[in-house]
Amino acid sequence: MNPATSRAHRRVDAEAQLRWFGRSAGVPVHILRIPGIYAPDREGGTPRGRLLKGTPVLAASSDVYTNHIHADDLARACLAAMRFGKPQRITNASDDTDSKMGDYFDLAADLYGLPRPPRISRADANVQMPAMQLSFMSESRRLSNQRLKTELRLKLRYPTVREGLLVDKRY
Repeated sequence: MNPATSRAHRRVDAEAQLRWFGRSAGVPVHILRIPGIYAPDREGGTPRGRLLKGTPVLAASSDVYTNHIHADDLARACLAAMRFGKPQRITNASDDTDSKMGDYFDLAADLYGLPRPPRISRADANVQMPAMQLSFMSESRRLSNQRLKTELRLKLRYPTVREGLLVDKRY
C-alpha cells in the first residue's frame, strides 16, 4: 500500500485508527475497502450520465486500473464481514473485473448503445477535468477479492461490471 493522494492518505489513517481501536478496546473490527460502487436502480449509480455528457476518459497509454462493486453485492459483503470477518483485517470488497477505467466506460457505452467517450491525454485531463475526478485517475490499483470470496464466503451476484450493468432496465 502506497497512498499517493490526500484522499488515500486519509483512508489509510482512518483504517489504522479503527484497527488500533479494535486492538485496544478488544472490539473485533473488520474493514471493507470499497472501490467504485455502482447501482443501476439508483440515480447517478452508473456511468450513463457521464456517457450522455460525453465526458472524456484517459487515453489508453495513461489510463489507470479501476475496481467496482455492485451496491447489492456490497450490502451482502457487509453482512458477511459481520458474520465471518476476522478481527483487525482488511478485505477488498470488489468484483472480479480486471480493467482500466476507459475500458469500463467503453463497455458501458456499448451496453447502453451510446457513443464511447473520447480519449484524452493526461495533460489535457489536468486542464479539462475537476480535481475530484482527477484524483481517481491518480492511482491505479488492481485489487484482489480472494479474501472476500474465501474468508467472507461471498458468492457475488454480479461477478463483473458487465453482469451488473446488464440489470439496468433503462436500455
